[in-house]
Amino acid sequence: MAKATIIDGKHFAARLRVSIAVQVARLKADHDLTPGLAVVLVGEDPASQIYVRNKGLQAREAGMNSFEHRLPADTSQTELLARIVELNRDSAVNGILVQLPLPKRIDPEAVIEAIAVEKDVDGFHPFNAGLLAVGGAGMVPCTPLGCLMMLKHYAGKLVGQRALVLGRSNIVGKPMAALLLREHCTVTIAHSRTRDLADECRRADILVAATGRAHMVKGDWIKPGATVIDVGINRIPTPDGKGRLVGDVDFDSAVAVAGAITPVPGGVGPMTIACLLLNTLNATCRQHGLPVPEVGPAAE
Repeated sequence: MAKATIIDGKHFAARLRVSIAVQVARLKADHDLTPGLAVVLVGEDPASQIYVRNKGLQAREAGMNSFEHRLPADTSQTELLARIVELNRDSAVNGILVQLPLPKRIDPEAVIEAIAVEKDVDGFHPFNAGLLAVGGAGMVPCTPLGCLMMLKHYAGKLVGQRALVLGRSNIVGKPMAALLLREHCTVTIAHSRTRDLADECRRADILVAATGRAHMVKGDWIKPGATVIDVGINRIPTPDGKGRLVGDVDFDSAVAVAGAITPVPGGVGPMTIACLLLNTLNATCRQHGLPVPEVGPAAE
């Protein structure tokens, strides 16, 4: 059997950002509106700083306004919540993202719930989670949304396919399952305590792995020809001491079995930021009573 098609998330995300930029330009020309994304970072976590910088850069490249709020590591929960209240009231800000993880003394749930529902471009607010669960029109978490876009392009018609979501987090697993249900897939959620986990995976036409455990899914767990979306980002040691990033799927063995598969890095990650921009665009339109535009990557 031929090797799987490698799903190029970088290329897919770049095409999506181009489409978003076109719609942002139209908003400016037709309605004198510029979407504004505010990102709040508490502390100096190196990985978080990179993410925040990339989000700001890509927002500006798409023609959006980017507002970065970098708060010191000793910022209190009260101070952070006060900053969020200010951003909720700021008409120039259409989307608010608080970079996770936060310092341990700050309750992330309290912070997420403080963000105005209509500006919750991460899609983590319980109200938006509820809308997704019941099929309403709310903000969808960026990573699952990006996964779904790639699945629609690479997995063919989704209706009726067996989909297994490996992981049950509020950020990826649960919303991913809800999105696949919307597409009329037959959905199973599995996790570390699932019995006969490998057999469950082998039944799936679509496998989304989001466990945070490096190389957990082996090639012989995958149904031949299945579409595999690897959400995991794990750093494993290397002889030079620098380490390297790998996914939750053992790529080398899986690529010989799957029909299509995302690499790590370069698969799901770039789509997450692109979908953050998409959510900011959609939030801007909704806040001003405008229709949400049709936006797609037109991937090659």
